[in-house]
Amino acid sequence: MRFVPVKSREQQAILSLHCMRALLVKQRTQLVNVTRGQLAEFGINIPQGLERALLLARRIVVGDEMPDLPGPAVKMLAILSRQALSTHEQIREIERDLLVLQKSDEMARRLATIPGIGPIGATAFAAAVTDPGQFRSGLQFAAWLGLTPLQNSSGGKERLGRISKVGDKYLRRLLVLGATALVRQFRRRPDKATPHFASLLARKPVRVATVAMANKMARIVWALMTRGETYRAAHIPIRAA
Repeated sequence: MRFVPVKSREQQAILSLHCMRALLVKQRTQLVNVTRGQLAEFGINIPQGLERALLLARRIVVGDEMPDLPGPAVKMLAILSRQALSTHEQIREIERDLLVLQKSDEMARRLATIPGIGPIGATAFAAAVTDPGQFRSGLQFAAWLGLTPLQNSSGGKERLGRISKVGDKYLRRLLVLGATALVRQFRRRPDKATPHFASLLARKPVRVATVAMANKMARIVWALMTRGETYRAAHIPIRAA
């Protein structure tokens, strides 16, 4: 039986910031989607992308751009725009706080050196994983995060299914988002891709390769946390001074 180590007050405080950020991100997405839907009813399409939607919201709030709509619709649009901008600013404020915490925490600083893991992922893992030594290997750590495939064997033939998706959903999502960002980066700059990941992208569908990369990132996180190492650009962990 694996016992869950007790988190410190500082770790709980950092995780509360992550919880609030996740809630605000969800609310921001809902506000943008509602705005898109309401404007679509009047035949107005907002360009795809969060930045473009927020830019339109800023123009509406300051009065630089206001669609030709009936009075009640204009009022509704102004309320949604102000709320979306306020929520976005709250998210940015939390992210600035997490950046300060990442720079002040030795574990988070080392984790942030891993490609695809920035201040948000680094502080989340440093606060959520109290004792990485409770896992015997990086593979077990990845399994704890639900990033290993399910076994579906019969008749002496081994088959691997989808990932289990057990464990901490938030940490798993951060790794998958980080791997997705790496996929986009490597598509723009193929020369930056590691041979392993380039081979994955060549052989597997993008989604499968992304999850496989997230699995590898989880194992690297465990290695750095347990060995006190820092990730290098040459993809070789080194001992931290």
